[in-house]
Amino acid sequence: MSGIRPTGFLHLGSYFGAVRNYVRMQEEFDCYFMVADLHSLTTHPDTKELKANVHRVLSENIACGLNPEKVALYCQSHIHETAELYLYLNMLAYKGELEKTTTFKDKARLQPDNINAGLLTYPVLQTADILLHRASYVPVGKDQEQHLEMARNFANRFNHRYGEIFPEPVAYNYGDDLVKVPSLDGAGKMSKSENQLATLYLSDGDELIRKKVMKAKTDSGPTEPNSPKPDYIENIFLLMKLVSEEAVIRKFEADYDGCTIRYGDMKKQLAEDMVRFISPIREKAEAILNNPGYLKEVMELGAEKARKSARATMELVREAVGLNYF
Repeated sequence: MSGIRPTGFLHLGSYFGAVRNYVRMQEEFDCYFMVADLHSLTTHPDTKELKANVHRVLSENIACGLNPEKVALYCQSHIHETAELYLYLNMLAYKGELEKTTTFKDKARLQPDNINAGLLTYPVLQTADILLHRASYVPVGKDQEQHLEMARNFANRFNHRYGEIFPEPVAYNYGDDLVKVPSLDGAGKMSKSENQLATLYLSDGDELIRKKVMKAKTDSGPTEPNSPKPDYIENIFLLMKLVSEEAVIRKFEADYDGCTIRYGDMKKQLAEDMVRFISPIREKAEAILNNPGYLKEVMELGAEKARKSARATMELVREAVGLNYF
């Protein structure tokens, strides 16, 4: 089980850090992938663009290879059982531990005038999303490890108090190191909302992709053979390894080691390889977005699958808590 917030646009980091794993997992597991629209309300109370954002995230996930026939692809708000489980789990969560979470402290600093209860209990809602399907595996990155640890704690507390209902969810990424896609300016990783000119979005047009790649930070080149690469040059090679052919990568590696590399040529090659990779995803996503009837079918099908799982879990939960009175 995993989810993605409908805030900002999916980008190259979203694909290689998360969605690619989702596509692989759908062939091996019963998967529940949701658009976390309720989570988005904790930081984006203005909902004028929410519907369009939800549709776009769904379209881009499908365009990347998620098959709505194989997985439950659904909106969080369509599964009302989530709110019920969230309420029960809140009784097992403590103010002190919630205030210590890194994401709460970061978000509170960014929005000091909107430190709402939903922001504080964000990890509890995230736990409800996972436990609602009694999920064992959660494909998440390092930035979510603290939340997943809290999810295990809440599951254990529930099981200890009421009886064994929930498995302990663990991170699952095929044993590979998760790919952190660097930003084009060499400062940090690509982001859905920050530093947009240094991030390659799956919705970017061909010319915009070329323009962004050509602005990537470089220098005058190495002065000695087999020199170590500065971080920002290593980043360009890392991006090339994601989308370019092996022979192309070997050529530029040899040019770098031999002090003959021309970064302008390298960036032109990378730009064309990025265009070739991103444009089919963008075009497919646009076609899906322009078919609202299909999107409605996808959401209904996903909600039906997710509700079936959620109902089964909540029957067990209510029985365990002692809320069945007849």
